[in-house]
Amino acid sequence: MKETINKLKECGCSIELNNDSIYLKAPERLKGINIETQPYPGFPTDMQSIFVATLIRAEGKSCMQENIFENRYKYVPELKKMGVNVIQKERKVEVTGEKTIKATSVKAMDLRGGAALVIAALQADGITELSNIEYILRGYESLDRKLQKIGAKIEIKEGE
Repeated sequence: MKETINKLKECGCSIELNNDSIYLKAPERLKGINIETQPYPGFPTDMQSIFVATLIRAEGKSCMQENIFENRYKYVPELKKMGVNVIQKERKVEVTGEKTIKATSVKAMDLRGGAALVIAALQADGITELSNIEYILRGYESLDRKLQKIGAKIEIKEGE
């Protein structure tokens, strides 16, 4: 988690680590940063999509370079539907932070990309409908209830 925590600090978050907890305080708007995924102990590829979604409202430009896996940006077209200013060039994504993100219907293509869309939806103005959520439900147990505990307005509609 060291590299993930370092990147959160670089974005402007203050972080306090305890034996069994982490306290994080984020600024009103994060700062744009540059990230490159690397093998352990570098920045983890599994956090790549999560950070891109976290940075969609950051101040300035952020760049993400995926160095581990190809084809990890399946969620990028869905972010564009939400009005995110994101450009993909092969294994690199550039995001210019926007003050507002629009709600719309989007589709999860995989586990981590789906989680990124949940994060984007939580930042959007209005109601976002996310389909193909089987990936997310399989990978993140009780995600809706956990997010509700911290104030998110989220619900899973069965059979739709």
